[in-house]
Amino acid sequence: MTQTRDHVLRVDLSTGTVRRERVPERWRRRFLGGKGLGARYLYEELDAGTDPLGPNNVLGFVLGPLSGYLPGETRYAAVTKSPLTGGFLDSYAGGSFPARLAGALPNCLGLLVTGRADAPVAIRVRDGDATVVSAADLAGGDAEEVAAAFPDHAVACVGPAGEATVRYATIASDGGDHHAGRGGAGAVMGAKNLKAVAVRGAPIEPTGDLARLREEYAETYREHDTGRWLAAGATIESLDFADETGLLAARGWQTTEFDGSEAIGIEAAKEAAVEREYADGDRPGGFRVETDDGETVPRGATAMTLGAGLGIDDFDDVASLGARCDRLGMDVISAGNAVAWAIRAADAGHVDLDVSFGDADAATALLERIATREDPVADALADGVAVAADRYGGDEFLPTVKSMAVPSYDPRRAGSMALAYATSDRGGCHRRARPFEEEVFEGEWSLEKQVGAVTTAQDVRSVLWSLPADDFLGETFDDLGAEWLTALGREYDPDDLYRLGERVWTLVRLFNVREGFDRTDDDLPVTFREPLPTGEGGRIDPDDFERALDRYYAARGWGPNGRPLAETLARLDLDDVVDDRTPLDDPGTSPVR
Repeated sequence: MTQTRDHVLRVDLSTGTVRRERVPERWRRRFLGGKGLGARYLYEELDAGTDPLGPNNVLGFVLGPLSGYLPGETRYAAVTKSPLTGGFLDSYAGGSFPARLAGALPNCLGLLVTGRADAPVAIRVRDGDATVVSAADLAGGDAEEVAAAFPDHAVACVGPAGEATVRYATIASDGGDHHAGRGGAGAVMGAKNLKAVAVRGAPIEPTGDLARLREEYAETYREHDTGRWLAAGATIESLDFADETGLLAARGWQTTEFDGSEAIGIEAAKEAAVEREYADGDRPGGFRVETDDGETVPRGATAMTLGAGLGIDDFDDVASLGARCDRLGMDVISAGNAVAWAIRAADAGHVDLDVSFGDADAATALLERIATREDPVADALADGVAVAADRYGGDEFLPTVKSMAVPSYDPRRAGSMALAYATSDRGGCHRRARPFEEEVFEGEWSLEKQVGAVTTAQDVRSVLWSLPADDFLGETFDDLGAEWLTALGREYDPDDLYRLGERVWTLVRLFNVREGFDRTDDDLPVTFREPLPTGEGGRIDPDDFERALDRYYAARGWGPNGRPLAETLARLDLDDVVDDRTPLDDPGTSPVR
């Protein structure tokens, strides 16, 4: 027998109080959970201009109706206002924490944390309730040390980077094996003096139709191309793919050729592995390797950004850099791009640093200084490379969209990826849409095909992350999860869910518009508008890009400034959500050039 998830626990760290409140049924119907419900709460409760690191920001650990039931890793959404971008942030992590959170809060859709404690605290969750306890003795502890302090619990915590409010600090779980990584949710947690959330409780054991569906979908996942790919090597094979297709950004976005790829890719990981990590049942989820910083799970982002991105071709060095970021609690994509920018800025005379491509020791030392804001340059880099470039110069080296560093897939080789990066709602991100996987094999796409691929992927993932489901698992869904929701007594058909995805995407846009975002933020850095210094490939043509953006806005039902139109809000059942704090575009249609 399943319990309906229709409440949240609200934790006020300023007072140390916890209260349970019911989620409006209309919100659950239209936004489900995860990203969608988190966006609804943020839009409702935050005023424009709220300081992301202030006590009034909301940090949600948000589950959804399918949390704990699906095969594969259960996910939670860390939802807040980003201290890196100043806009909406949703970041996801799997592992034991969300699975046990779902079991410990069987009728809740998660925790909403507000306020700020006077000293480090932790939230303990068990038996459907939560308490706030002192965590003063954990101050300065890394992800592994904090996890060890709560035996028999699943822990989500911040490391030193979160305590120092590094604006791309992560929320780490399972001792640093899993991270809600992008956009700085860990900085928000650190600013609230919340060191950890520790959950005691067993994961859910589905019964009846849900148990049958779990077994069926697990088998489908194992046999699906995506499941086989993950079982073979998890995401680390992304490096090999990017290298083979000419998409790999290497040495600070200066080239797509990296001779050391073979030494840090999938075969190197297999050789170095001490064991396989299992994500669910008998499905291998990746490799574990030993480093000087302990064991770690090498990932594609680690190999691409901290390896090829920094010109480092030694597998052990790359794995150690990844492990160091994991324990400090820093997003590897943002951290790697920060070091790469610093190398180029030092070479150009903008900053005085002794760091170079291929030097793993210097990169490690700089990462440690960033995590503690040890010196002026490290302090600027801790606020993001856009801040560092503004302070010291070096805009021409920036690889950011909305101040978030993009992952190491170079959009100069795939125009659809340029559009995906520019329109991503949380900043430079490949997880909202990654159409390059098809475009590089099919050849250059028309603007219509680019726009269609990007908007569809963004809407689909908005549904999956509102369930929330692992988006790799979601690739095996034919109906966006409608069958699962029906088994829980919530009737949706695929058309309902596609519309829900568009509604969630548009609600997030409303939040960002209220914060001052417009067309000028849906742009690419000069880095991508110029050819690669090595002469490889092309560049993003400004006129083609502007035409693609016009067509994207028209497809979304937004005006020429990137603001949703009133008629679009009515179609998506959002007209009762938007308020006079959010500017809209005048009725009309974006010019299609």
